[in-house]
Amino acid sequence: MSEENCNHNCSSCGEDCPSRKSPADLIEKPNPLSHVGKVIGVVSGKGGVGKSLVTSLLAVLLNRRGLHTGVLDADVTGPSIPKVFGVHGKVQGNDHGIFPAKTKTGIDIISVNLLLDDESAPVVWRGPLIGNIVKQFWTDVIWDKVDCLFVDMPPGTGDVPLTVFQSVPVDGIVVVTSPQELVSLIVSKAVNMAKMMNIPIVGIVENMSYVKCPDCGKEIKVFGESHLDETAEKYDLNILGRLPIDPDVARKCDAGLVENIEAPWLKQAADAVQNLKRKDSK
Repeated sequence: MSEENCNHNCSSCGEDCPSRKSPADLIEKPNPLSHVGKVIGVVSGKGGVGKSLVTSLLAVLLNRRGLHTGVLDADVTGPSIPKVFGVHGKVQGNDHGIFPAKTKTGIDIISVNLLLDDESAPVVWRGPLIGNIVKQFWTDVIWDKVDCLFVDMPPGTGDVPLTVFQSVPVDGIVVVTSPQELVSLIVSKAVNMAKMMNIPIVGIVENMSYVKCPDCGKEIKVFGESHLDETAEKYDLNILGRLPIDPDVARKCDAGLVENIEAPWLKQAADAVQNLKRKDSK
C-alpha cells in the first residue's frame, strides 16, 4: 500500500510493508512541558446531538470537584467550545509551545477559533491539514497539570476521530446520542470504531431526552419514546445520563456562561469519568 493511501490502522490491513507499526507506535508524545492525567474523547455518530454541550458540562462538573480540567476542541470546522465558555481572542505562545486559553473558572481550552484573526471566518481546509492541526493541539500545546483532558470530537468516524484515536492516548470515550430510533445505527458506528481502535467506552449520554413543562412539571418526549435502554443493552453500554431540552441551558451557552449551569443530569457521567483508570495504569 502506498504511503498516501495508508491510514496507519495496521490491525485492518494485510500488507506487510516496512512502515508497519503497532498502535502504540503511532501515539504522539505531548509537549515536553505538558502533564496530563486522563484523556476522554466525547463522540457522536452524527452532528447536532449536543456533543460539545456534554463535553463542556463534564469539564465544568469535574472542575468544581477540584480537578484541573481542559478541553481540546477537535471539531475544527465547527468549533463551539470558546463561545460556550465566553472566551475570545488569540492564544499566545513562545519557543516552548502554545498556552491554552483559560476560562473564568480556570479550565484550559484550545480551539482553532483561538488561532484565527477573525473567529467567524470559515475553516475551509482539507482533511490532512485538519488532522495535523488537531495533532498539534496535543503535541504543541502546553497542558500544565491537567487532571482530565476532554477531546470534543467532530461527528462521525472520519479523518479527525481516526487521527485522535491513533495519535492521542485516549483512556476512554463518552458517546452522546439523542432519542430518535435511527440512533442505534449511528451509535453502532461510534462503538465499532472505538472497539477497532481498542478504546474503552465509558458509557452513553442521551441529550434532548425530554422537555419539562414549566407549569405542571410533566416530562414531554418531544422526539418520541427513547430507545436508549435497548441501545445500551444491545452494545453493553452504561447509561450515564439523560439531558432535557432546557431553554435556560441554551441561553447560558449562547451567552458564554456554561460554567454557571448546574447540570445535575450528568453527575453519574462525571463520576464515571472521575473513577476511570488510565489505560497504562491497568
